[in-house]
Amino acid sequence: MDSQVPVALALSLVGGLSTSIGALFVILNKAPDLKMLGLLQGFAAGLMLSISFLDLAHNAMNSIGFLKGNLWFFAGVIFFAVIVNFIPEPSVSPVSDIKEKKKSGDEGGKDMIKKHRRQVLFSGIITAIGISLHNLPEGMAVFLGSIKGLRVGLNLALAIALHNIPEGVAVALPVYFATQSKWQAFKLSTLSGFAEPLGVIIVAYLFPTNLNPEILEGLLGAVGGVMAFLTLHEMLPLAFDYAGQKQAVKAVFFGMAFMSASLYLLEISLPEHMSL
Repeated sequence: MDSQVPVALALSLVGGLSTSIGALFVILNKAPDLKMLGLLQGFAAGLMLSISFLDLAHNAMNSIGFLKGNLWFFAGVIFFAVIVNFIPEPSVSPVSDIKEKKKSGDEGGKDMIKKHRRQVLFSGIITAIGISLHNLPEGMAVFLGSIKGLRVGLNLALAIALHNIPEGVAVALPVYFATQSKWQAFKLSTLSGFAEPLGVIIVAYLFPTNLNPEILEGLLGAVGGVMAFLTLHEMLPLAFDYAGQKQAVKAVFFGMAFMSASLYLLEISLPEHMSL
């Protein structure tokens, strides 16, 4: 099994570092306006909702039972809700209020813009945490696929890379918007991808032979709960505020469709007796 670790690490880097490609899409183009930010946030929210409910929670309930799968899922929700509760979140007025105050020459307009930037930065950091948590089991999956053979591991890594690109955008875009720093946006997006090879290391060296499949499926379900909470708590409100409810909802379903297609690629890349 040790001989598979370097191969799995290399393949996981292919998938993990594709978040950097998403960051490059952001920093090499002119800064998008608030509406574009909202649409991309909605798209990323669709990605995460699809992963959470149609993949991670669904597989957990099928693998370990409806009750246990739900318990793990809501354990993830509660866990992340507690963490977010300890992070101070700035209260922000709607975008329309900012525009009105800017037109009226209100001196508080600049302060409100700063508050909006802090809110967007907070959302970007929380998104990076959630994506990192999701990338951990992806790294585990790449390692398990590599054990079956190079072709399986390579196909899996490439499919993961495909849907990690918009995840890199989801992290880099709000950070770049809030900080105006291309380096900070690229760095945070790239770091979220490094969780993938970390997942390989965890499986390979902490419990290479004792990994209980039921515990792994439960952890995947908990990650689904984490991602569902951060999507509904952080990303959707921003998408509605910046892009408008109708446009944001369209972006959400477009993101869900995109993720469903990439999850299908993951499914056909794995042997029949393996699943994510």
